[in-house]
Amino acid sequence: MERPGDEGSQGATGGEGDGRDTTPVHNTGTPDGMAARGVMLQDFILNQQQQQSMQQQPQSMQQAMQSMQQQMQQQISQLQEEVQKGKTKQQCVVITLAAANPDTLTRPAPQSRDPAEEVSGEHVDKEEAAEMKLEDVQQPLSDDESKPETDGSSEGNRETTKGAAEEVLGNHNDKKEEAERPHPEIPSPSKPLKGWEEKIHQGEQGKLKKIEEEEPLPKASDESNPKKEGSSGETPQGPWLRELLSKTGLEDHYENKLTLSTVLEINADTTSDEPLTTMQSLPGAFLNKLMMANVNARSVKCLTTDQEVSYYGVDNLDTDSDSSNVINPLDLITALFLCSDGFLQQEMVQKMSMCQFAVPLLLPNCDTEQSTLMLWALRDIVRKFRPSSQTSTKTFVEDRLVVSDIPMVSFVRIGESSLSKSHILNKLLSNPQQYHDTFVHHDMECGDVPLQISNGLVEISWYFPSGNKNTDMFTEPVAVANLRGDIRSFETQFSFLCQTSAAVYIFTDDFEADFKVLEGKITKAELFLVVNSQNKTFRVDTLKKIITNYSINPTNVIVKKKQNDAEFVKILQSSVGDIIENRKNRLTIENMADVAHQMGILVDEDSDDCQSARKMADEITRNIKDTIQFKDKQLPLQGTIWKELSQLEKEKCRLRKAGGQDIEHYKSSLKRKEEELRKKQNKCDMSDVMTSFILGMSRSGPERSYFLKWMRINLDNLSRQNLSALRGRYKDLCQNSPEKKDEIKDLDKQLSDCSLGLEHFLRELGQLYEAACSLPEDSPQRKQMEYLPGLCAQMLLDGFPVELVDGDASNIPLKWISAVLTQLHALVDSNSKIRVVTVLGVQSTGKSTLLNTMFGVQFAVSSGRCTRGAFMLLIKVNKELKEELKCDFIMIIDTEGLKSPELAQLDDSHEHDNELATLVIGLSDVTIINIAMENSTEMKDILQIVVHAFIRMKEVGKKPICHFVHQNVSDMSAHDNNMRDRKKLLEQLNEMTQAAARMEKKENITKFTDVMEYDPDTSSCYIPGLWHGTPPMAPVNVGYSESVYDLKKSLMQDFRKCQKNDDLTHFLKWTQSLWEAVKFEKFIFSFRNSLVADAYSRLCSEYNGWEWTFQKEMYKWMVSAETKMSNIGMSDQHPQRSIRDVLQYLMIEASEKLSLGEKKIQDNLVKYFEKQDGHVNLVEKFKEDFVSSAKTLRKEIENTVKNKLLGAVEIKEGMTELNNIKSSQASTMEKKVLTLLQNCRKKESVLSDEALSEEFDIMWRNTLSEITFKGLQRRDVALDAFLMLRDNLTMRGGLVNKMLVGNSLLDCGRKAFVVESESLWQQAKNKVQHGSSDYHRKKLQDLCDDIIKQCLEFMTQRVRSKTDYHDTHIKELLRIIDKTLQQHTQIQASEECEVSLKLHICGRAAREFQKMHEDFIEVNDPRKCLELSKSKYLTEFRDLFHNRDQCLKKAKDFTKLCLQPAVQDYVTKMIGPDVVDEVKTGKGSEDYSTRGAFQFSILKQLLTDEKYEKYIDNYESFVKDWLFDQIVQRLSKNNGLNKLEIKHLSDIIKIIIAAISNVSNKTTVNDIKMFIGIICDALGEKLVFPKDALDSILMLIPEDANTEQFADFLTELVGEMEQSLAAEYNKGGDIKERLRSLPFKPHDKMFTSLFGCGEACPFCGVPCDAGGTEHKTHHAYIHRSEGINGYRWRDSKKLTIDICSSLVVSDCTFSNAKTGGTFHPYKDYQTHYPDWVITGDSSIEASDYWKYVMVTFNERIAEAKHALPADIPEDWKALTPDDAMKSLKRSFNMK
Repeated sequence: MERPGDEGSQGATGGEGDGRDTTPVHNTGTPDGMAARGVMLQDFILNQQQQQSMQQQPQSMQQAMQSMQQQMQQQISQLQEEVQKGKTKQQCVVITLAAANPDTLTRPAPQSRDPAEEVSGEHVDKEEAAEMKLEDVQQPLSDDESKPETDGSSEGNRETTKGAAEEVLGNHNDKKEEAERPHPEIPSPSKPLKGWEEKIHQGEQGKLKKIEEEEPLPKASDESNPKKEGSSGETPQGPWLRELLSKTGLEDHYENKLTLSTVLEINADTTSDEPLTTMQSLPGAFLNKLMMANVNARSVKCLTTDQEVSYYGVDNLDTDSDSSNVINPLDLITALFLCSDGFLQQEMVQKMSMCQFAVPLLLPNCDTEQSTLMLWALRDIVRKFRPSSQTSTKTFVEDRLVVSDIPMVSFVRIGESSLSKSHILNKLLSNPQQYHDTFVHHDMECGDVPLQISNGLVEISWYFPSGNKNTDMFTEPVAVANLRGDIRSFETQFSFLCQTSAAVYIFTDDFEADFKVLEGKITKAELFLVVNSQNKTFRVDTLKKIITNYSINPTNVIVKKKQNDAEFVKILQSSVGDIIENRKNRLTIENMADVAHQMGILVDEDSDDCQSARKMADEITRNIKDTIQFKDKQLPLQGTIWKELSQLEKEKCRLRKAGGQDIEHYKSSLKRKEEELRKKQNKCDMSDVMTSFILGMSRSGPERSYFLKWMRINLDNLSRQNLSALRGRYKDLCQNSPEKKDEIKDLDKQLSDCSLGLEHFLRELGQLYEAACSLPEDSPQRKQMEYLPGLCAQMLLDGFPVELVDGDASNIPLKWISAVLTQLHALVDSNSKIRVVTVLGVQSTGKSTLLNTMFGVQFAVSSGRCTRGAFMLLIKVNKELKEELKCDFIMIIDTEGLKSPELAQLDDSHEHDNELATLVIGLSDVTIINIAMENSTEMKDILQIVVHAFIRMKEVGKKPICHFVHQNVSDMSAHDNNMRDRKKLLEQLNEMTQAAARMEKKENITKFTDVMEYDPDTSSCYIPGLWHGTPPMAPVNVGYSESVYDLKKSLMQDFRKCQKNDDLTHFLKWTQSLWEAVKFEKFIFSFRNSLVADAYSRLCSEYNGWEWTFQKEMYKWMVSAETKMSNIGMSDQHPQRSIRDVLQYLMIEASEKLSLGEKKIQDNLVKYFEKQDGHVNLVEKFKEDFVSSAKTLRKEIENTVKNKLLGAVEIKEGMTELNNIKSSQASTMEKKVLTLLQNCRKKESVLSDEALSEEFDIMWRNTLSEITFKGLQRRDVALDAFLMLRDNLTMRGGLVNKMLVGNSLLDCGRKAFVVESESLWQQAKNKVQHGSSDYHRKKLQDLCDDIIKQCLEFMTQRVRSKTDYHDTHIKELLRIIDKTLQQHTQIQASEECEVSLKLHICGRAAREFQKMHEDFIEVNDPRKCLELSKSKYLTEFRDLFHNRDQCLKKAKDFTKLCLQPAVQDYVTKMIGPDVVDEVKTGKGSEDYSTRGAFQFSILKQLLTDEKYEKYIDNYESFVKDWLFDQIVQRLSKNNGLNKLEIKHLSDIIKIIIAAISNVSNKTTVNDIKMFIGIICDALGEKLVFPKDALDSILMLIPEDANTEQFADFLTELVGEMEQSLAAEYNKGGDIKERLRSLPFKPHDKMFTSLFGCGEACPFCGVPCDAGGTEHKTHHAYIHRSEGINGYRWRDSKKLTIDICSSLVVSDCTFSNAKTGGTFHPYKDYQTHYPDWVITGDSSIEASDYWKYVMVTFNERIAEAKHALPADIPEDWKALTPDDAMKSLKRSFNMK
């Protein structure tokens, strides 16, 4: 008995037989694993035999048998013991047997036999098998070439019925033979195997051991039914199958079949050009080439060291090539078919057919000795040809081959034949000028390698006429079958061919052979005998005898005489031609299944899944007679209703048909129509057909795939019948009679109406889902439809294309597609990334074929314009390449062809083409522009569409890589020769780019390379024509496949260079946003989507953080600098430094600090845009805005720093005179006191305190009389203010001077400021434009009131500081006025108004500051100050006289009078920035991260507060107050302000104590005065010490005072001060007052950053939300009804409800001051407002927020605006606060 694949060499197993792995494969749970255990015992025995052979210890047969029987008995005993103990359960191994048909068949279980009998039988057969294998090796040729026909003859004639003894003997000898002939080594791969090949190549090191473990059980011989001579059982191929599968790495896939998705997976070998060095790499290489329709696929072979040997010279005559690393292509093909599932087999057959390869009709499995009819595999082949009957009409016949009644002619062999059957067949099927190797033959690459597993294979190929009698070999189609091997060995296959063929041609030269196989043969085919008279064994008499004996018609004998092959082939062609004309025994391949069943041949379509799926598909398609009627009745939702809905969607965006209607009322009517159509859809019950379709889609695994395939096959068959003629007529008219436009248009409509494909059923699914989405969320009908997207998502995962754009309705069902992609995202790994490749080009230029060839996929390929829209298909990327390509899947999008302008005019599809091109280019990472011919007249028009799309994508940050593919370029040097053409193409692209840029209003774009990276040399790909020769018999041009392969490699490189991409949700958002934008006519630069908005928001948030960090650092530096300035002259540590020296030093330091801060922001911006995440590419165009904002910020801070430092210096210099007077007086008084002290101490008697006081009073009076007191000079603040105001207005005209001279500043500002009424003309304009003659005056009044409020706050702050007046105070006020007026450009203040406002503010300030100045002089009068210090001098004098300790007293004074006020001042200064940080980083901080988020939080709050009037009328004031209240609320929780105060208190106390400690450790400090001076200097950057207090402490300090004691006292007192101040802070107080008293006002700083540029929409008044301060354009997230801003209808005086985001896409007009009262189209609003971008409202719901506000406050707004209430649409009235909130979240892209 034969044991296939049993390898016995020591080298193969790695040592002795006891090394076998006994790991359990399957737990049977019962002792029934005895049979498997028996196999293991046999293996053990055989291993023992091998060891004995190798050790060359020959024994007699009897000894061998006795030894083996003893060992076997021991094993059986051991087994029985284990069974009893229950061990077998864990140890038994069950081997799953291979089936001929991978889907359905199982092998019969082995019959139990006596162990000894099994051993004996095996013993004999092995020897015989070894002899046969040896013969195989010695035979040099394959089965059908010159000699190869003898290969199978000796094998075929062997008798297989043997006795037991013979079997034992044969097996024994065979084992010995195998032991001596070691298994050929399989070299390890030169590189790691990737993809599915990696799955194939597992465990090669222990390969042979694994073979032994997993080999199938030996098939029990059926002795009662001896095998017939010539049956397939005779072939000795069985042992070779497992060996060959193992050698090629396919053995795992014999059970677990290869799938199509695994083969199509992108892996490292997909675009690898490394040589093949291992047998395991061959299957993958073959499949990769085959999937790309490369006719060289069968030529794959390993490159071994043999090729390095010289092929010439006598030295190498004896060198035999190593055959261990070669395989016959037929064996490889057979192995792959045996190891592939039905869908991969079908695809392989499809590609082989394209390459004109013969394909398997009957597939042998030498393991099971069964053949399978490959009906399913052949099912998908569709071919087009022109028989002689159609020549006159020039029409083609297109049909599916398995159902075509094409006659089949078969070619077989008996015995030897000197004629190469396959070679002759290739010539038979080929035109002499177009020869092609359809069948593998001896002279092909590896064709001479002996066949191992493919004998018994029946291949089939076809000949199809083209209608040209001069070149056609046959005038009608014919199928040609070729049986490999001797028919005596394959009688079943021969019988099958006899029953299904019109004729069978039998090749033979072996007249000695046994022809019994022909005896009594019942055949429907006519038998022909083909012999070679030139053969030495040829005998005429023998030939006649054979003819007579086997009833062969003498005229059916074809003898090759002394003619060449060409003449002989002509004879054969004539014979076959006659057969075809007789039309006998025509049987379709589908009907051959019945014959197969009768003969015991398996049929691959017999699997339960396939038959069940076919039944379901047939039920759906069986009754389709009239396609149009079927679609109307069974697929009603996608018909007229869906097309109307699509038109409504676009009309909602474009508003073309609004006419004179109110836009919002018109949009509401569109919404009602949409709701009505959806209701109409929901009234339609789901049709029976759709129920069945959904049921089929819901099946699991293979059955679902079979169902979809059957549906496609059935629908294609129907469409072919209906559309063939229409397509031909359409193509003919388009090419030859383009002037017949009406006829072409009618044909185009018929094609669309009559086509019925899988996409129509999926469209219906989509509409069922979309209609259900319009129902309430809890609706049962809606819930029923929720699982539909999951079915479609699974389809995508299974490798089926899914429609993205419905070409008939020219629309994307967004809800459906979104749900499908969401489900797909859930099915795959949530982080799965995708790359998108799309193809664009003119129709019928081979776009789908290009993608099919490149990726091995199956987009529908058909001539004519039938398939429309865009389809997407998913291909998996192997895990090894995921990191490299940065993706898990590649999505391929195939589009319908773009029409030429002439055709586009017929059905307005030019617009559709523009939409499609923009969409797919926007979605893609790589775009392939397919150009059929380089000089095509249509090219320029198509490229123009493409250039428009690329410009649009550049503006939104999407930069797809582009490849221009020039097809049908025949010259191999086209790339070099076409350099001129490439330059011309670039010139045309540049020309079109300029034209497109003008249309898109982007004048800065002047050439194509401005739009994208394009190199004419590397971005252009030249591809030759698809066919090598004239179809239908032309194979795919190898140049085509190789060029497409090169393009594919280029794409993979592109993926590696692409920016980091995102997951399916990103693709989904892009699809949604792009399509919404595409629906607008002028969407281009108002394009916004959630991804862009999110990316922009992130950028703004990041920038705001950098900006605030810079501002905070500069503020802290500024506080430190002011502190340094204030402390100049406090101590004598740096007596030489002047104030101006310090100023110069600080200015230099400030400049360095500012440069560093600005650079940090710029660096952060660069780094941010270098990141690969966060979609930064989408906001690239805003980068310059933020760069400019950073520069502006630096300038603003620089000006602030400069002004503050100069102000501090001027104030310090102003105090110098006063300080000098005080110092002089203090010095004089100190000397007098010390002189008095000496005098008193000289007196003999001890003076009492009273006596001391009297002495002191005398001295005090005398000293005061000696000192000359000179106070500060009084200033006229009003005069100084007037002079500065005049300088401020010096460049103005005479009117300004007149107003200045004519007004006394002291009299100004005494009354409330009122803006004077405007001229009558201006009032009339206001009345017309805004409905109120006072409109502009009120706006200006509000602005002036706000400016006055800001200035009053500044004045109050200055007065509270109790410092002297300085000119900087008036300068700052004028700066505030100018800055605010400049910010509010939309409210123009006249010169008269500006001067009046400045006079009013300066007049009030002059009075306030004059009083402040006089109070300061009063307080700082030198005499008064000296008199106030009398008591202190007296106390000091007494203490010194009595020698009392000064340490404690001085420490107390220093703490209370200097440190405490300085610490309180420090905390007050530092707390402001911390408040901002607290608000920006704590809970709810996202509300303040960007202007958009801030706006969102305000509008959200307004829904509750309803303070809309103040928000609308005085936005700035409202925002300031709202922000202040938010900060107060935030700090009120958990005593936030107190905590911040105590934090800073604790920080500064630590610094003070550290400074005291440092000074104490210095040995050079020997008196208290120096001690205090050093401390003040150390803290000089943090604390501002009061000079008067410090001077009073430093006077009269004894030189012998103990500094250590002073330090201890001071440390203790500082700790007490901390507790005292902490208690004070904890008491709290009015938070509002405390915040307003801070020098750094957090609410003002936050308002400045969040309020933005202050610009408002010119139509509705909504504030600008753009980030940064220097943005080039303004935009808002959400616009509102213009009525809210006061717009009303001129005639009715009613408020308008129109929203400007709708108006800008309508045909409406506007009139205002900018237009000079004339009406101007809203569409061209940028003519007057070029710096505003108003995005078209892509959905009715987007502005629901303001609609709700308009409805709620209609009456109040009308009253406030002096207008009549607006007419509100009914659907607006139904809006709720929840609707408003949803709209708000959607508009601001909030979760």
